[in-house]
Order: sequence, then C-alpha cells, then structure tokens
Amino acid sequence: MPASSPTAILETERLRLRELGEMDAPFILRLLNEPSFIKNIVDKKVRTIKQACNYINSGPITSYRENGFGLYLVELKEENIPIGMCGLVKRKGLDYPDIGYALLPEHWSKGYAVESASALLNYAQKVLELEQIVGITNPENEGSARVLEKIGLKYERMIQVTKDMPETKYYVSK
Repeated sequence: MPASSPTAILETERLRLRELGEMDAPFILRLLNEPSFIKNIVDKKVRTIKQACNYINSGPITSYRENGFGLYLVELKEENIPIGMCGLVKRKGLDYPDIGYALLPEHWSKGYAVESASALLNYAQKVLELEQIVGITNPENEGSARVLEKIGLKYERMIQVTKDMPETKYYVSK
C-alpha cells in the first residue's frame, strides 16, 4: 500500500474500516447531507467539497492524531465502495469515547451497521484497551438504539451531553 493511502484499521467478513482522507470528500459531502443524517445526528452544514475536506481534516484526522482513534470510512471490502462511517468520538460532556455510525440509506437493513460497530467495539476494547465505550442516540432513532443493543451496550439513562443539545439516550458497554 502506498504511503499516501489511508490506513486500514480493521476488516470484517464484508467490510473494511479505514482512516478517512481528503479523497473521501465527495462521499462525506453526500453522507453528511442525507436527510436521515441531518434528522438523526446533526446538520454539520457541510455543503461543498472544500467544507467536506475541512470536516475530514478538523474532525477525524485530528482525532486520529490526538486520540489514537476517530471516525473511519466503512467500505464494502470486495468492491471498495464507501457505504458509511463508523468510529469512536471523544466528545466534551462525555467521560468516555462514544461509538458512532452512519450509513447511506441504501445500505440499511443489511447488517452493516451491527457488523462494523461490533468489530469496532472489539477493536476498542482489545487493541486500544479502552476502559469503557458509550453510545448516544436520538430518542426517536429506534434503528440506532437496536444497533447499540445488538453490539452489547445497555441503555442506562437519558442525558444532555451539552447545553445546546437535546436529551439523548445514553448506553454503556459495562
């Protein structure tokens, strides 16, 4: 693999999770502007390729450097087709990294979210040796809650991560 290629983090039977790079900006632009992403996660207000590059550099790439983890591109292994993101985010307002994921709607209900999130949780615990992983989800997002439960996280309570965020469901890995 050439030095400029993004680092592969892990592979599952069907998926590869790898670091994001600026070459992924067109995909990230599409994902962040999906109505489901805006409704269930947040409107990042990324509307151009340049803004997508800035998002990648200031978010995931900075997190890789500062935390040793971040959000990763999820791609179909055989076809090298990007289908979403899955990773760990260290947020102000949370004591532990939280697992996050988002897939393009045409890839929902195929087990990809559970497959990628489960593999990432295992990686976080066994390779990164993180003490605890948490998950947060919009209370109306039942699909995301099911993914967190299927990978072994348990609902604990409703929390408000920051003053400007609405209350969210909080899940823990222990």
